Amino acid sequence: MDYTTVFHPMKIIQRNCFIIAASWVLKYYFVNRMIKVATLIRKGCRYMKLNLQAKNILFILLGAAVFSFGLVNFNMKNTLAEGGVTGINLILYNLVSFDPAISNIVINIPLFFAGWRFFRRNEFIYTLIGTFSLSVFLFIFQHWITFDFSLKHDLLLAALFAGAFIGSGLGIIFRYGGTTGGTDIIARITHKKYGWAMSKTMLVLDAIIIVLSLCYLDYRQMMYTLVAVFVGARMIDVIQKGAYAAKAVMIFSKQSDQIADQIIQLFDRSVTLIDGKGGYTGRKMNILYCVVSPNEVFRLKSLIHEIDPNAFVTVNDVHEVFGEGFSINDADNGLNQRQPKKNNE
Repeated sequence: MDYTTVFHPMKIIQRNCFIIAASWVLKYYFVNRMIKVATLIRKGCRYMKLNLQAKNILFILLGAAVFSFGLVNFNMKNTLAEGGVTGINLILYNLVSFDPAISNIVINIPLFFAGWRFFRRNEFIYTLIGTFSLSVFLFIFQHWITFDFSLKHDLLLAALFAGAFIGSGLGIIFRYGGTTGGTDIIARITHKKYGWAMSKTMLVLDAIIIVLSLCYLDYRQMMYTLVAVFVGARMIDVIQKGAYAAKAVMIFSKQSDQIADQIIQLFDRSVTLIDGKGGYTGRKMNILYCVVSPNEVFRLKSLIHEIDPNAFVTVNDVHEVFGEGFSINDADNGLNQRQPKKNNE
């Protein structure tokens, strides 16, 4: 072996220059394109009188890109399964070679028609953006921008990478008000019609789909899939809520009664009314106090802003919450929906 060829200074310089140039091209082409897409979506939504933010759209697109990158390069290339509709996509891909980018849309379209009325307008649009952008990025990373991350010799490393990327992508999407459709829509429908807790419904559906994945996985791959799912769940928690169990929200608003009614109706949470008095104005007002799960904070802030843009809101981390009307479940590390007996009303 000619070591002078491998470590030739000019070749090292050329290689480094190529890497730097490629990174700059990727940055300006990929990131700028995402910004333009987010801006165009926002302009289009203005004509539909929807209050969408370009920042939220941009981060939902970013989350979909991260999710797709992990799914294509670590789950698909190393034969690891996943829960939800993504897991169904992987089953179809491994059994009949059906493209996940297409099957994701095919499965989600009827779910959108069945569950659109259970979303608020902005939430539904964000979910559409998250779902369809996921399919777009899946197609891109399968056919246009490809990498070789085959780690079948070390499935533990593949599982860790898969969980980290998929969890990070979903965490970003959830943090900015979006979802990727699928089991989230089913959970909303069953919660509204039958009162089933969304977290439990999603957990059961994910478990069923992962078990069905044994049709193409062996038991060794199944165990590494569970590792990936666990890592992904922890990444979602860290990005979305900083590993805290719940959020305590205090709302100071002249429209406190209207906000309280909407929280009870839309979030199925109880609200405590506290008599307050402004130190500067001397005016009396009701202060609202409620505890919500971290994935509901974005929706709650949007709701408050719609009713009273001048409301003063504080959000605090809650490490643990229990009592009549609430329960902690290890499955989602957060709050279940309120029980029939209500507390703090």
